[in-house]
Amino acid sequence: MTKKTIFISTGEVSGDLQGAMLIDALKRQAMHQGLDLNIVALGGEKMALSGATVLGNTTGIGSVGLLESLPFVLPTLTIQRRAKQYLKHNPPDLVVLIDYMGPNLGIGKFIQRQLPQVPVVYYIAPQEWVWSLSPRDTSTIVEMTNKLLAIFPEEARYFEEKGASVHWVGHPLVDRIQSYPSREQARAALGIKPDQTAIALLPASRHQEIKYMMPIIFSAAQQLQAKLLERECRGAGGDKSTVNCRGGFSHSDKLVTDNLSTKPALIQKSKLSQSPIFWIPLSHEAYRQPIEKAIEDYGLQATLVTENTQEVLAAADLAITKSGTVNLELALLNVPQVVFYRVSPLTYWIARTFLNFSIPFISPPNLVVMRPIVPELLQDNATPANLVREAMELLFNPQKRQQTVTNYQEMRQLLGEVGVCDRAALAILQLAHPLGS
Repeated sequence: MTKKTIFISTGEVSGDLQGAMLIDALKRQAMHQGLDLNIVALGGEKMALSGATVLGNTTGIGSVGLLESLPFVLPTLTIQRRAKQYLKHNPPDLVVLIDYMGPNLGIGKFIQRQLPQVPVVYYIAPQEWVWSLSPRDTSTIVEMTNKLLAIFPEEARYFEEKGASVHWVGHPLVDRIQSYPSREQARAALGIKPDQTAIALLPASRHQEIKYMMPIIFSAAQQLQAKLLERECRGAGGDKSTVNCRGGFSHSDKLVTDNLSTKPALIQKSKLSQSPIFWIPLSHEAYRQPIEKAIEDYGLQATLVTENTQEVLAAADLAITKSGTVNLELALLNVPQVVFYRVSPLTYWIARTFLNFSIPFISPPNLVVMRPIVPELLQDNATPANLVREAMELLFNPQKRQQTVTNYQEMRQLLGEVGVCDRAALAILQLAHPLGS
């Protein structure tokens, strides 16, 4: 059996997920080809569980913005130095880069200079096709890669026009979504009754988002909870024994969170049959304490979830979410969503004033079809009041909800067929182990 070593470099929570899915596919395809595959990586726990030897955990050191990246410069450089030393003494048969632009450009240029015989594949390239600040970065990506595996049609067109060898494989979430439970199964697993409103809150997968975005989403949730309870109170004939018509709880109705990895959490703050429930998937253990504190401080009827993220997304009537890969997951599950994002005011000012930074959209569903099919609220527009307004519209306007689902179906047609990860794996192994070699 021929032995091959592949080095994979990625970062952040989403990169760890994409890396793990790719590793699973590489192992499947390697087995069919009679290859003994060794995977060494920069990534996280999911990639390690899929069988990679992880040289450094990069899931907690990602950021968006200029100032926001400063605390992570030293940890990133330390991990990069370790990886380059390993690569220099243990040249792999192939390198795969997944997103993670700054660090991966460094790895790619190192391979180009020090190990030019090692082919480089960029899978899920940085979104230069959306917000390129410098043509130099695009040129670097094209020059240092032997093959670019694109997940978006526009991405493929952009890099092909710039001279890259491009293969469009489709989006890997098309594969992942096949294993998700149905809405009914998910709600049953979480103990959500058919007539209950379930709202997913997705505030943070990066440290900076705890600071700049969590207060906004929790304030919006607080206002939304009050509005929904007021509607329920009116619908229940004004029974104020448990919840007043302003959405307040009696002091005895203690707010709690629960870890669903041990048992389902049924929160009973109201005796009304349709009391709103917020579900918050925990993206990183480091964020548990600030999120639990915020749930208490804002008086939210909420459950913090560590192991049942798929169920939470599938069960939701609505999601209020930061922009990111999860937006596509929600769209593929036909869950209406309100997307928002904020960076520090200084970073935003520098980007607009000196870098002429401008993007058509920030959420992947809108980028796929290149038009606004989900509401986006960015920077100064990302206020609690605006989030609540958009959320109420999606919850209670049947035409708006139906139009959202219709738009999602259009988006889905542009993401490729099931088998994305296996197509990517085959393309990678073809470079690592050409036929006849």
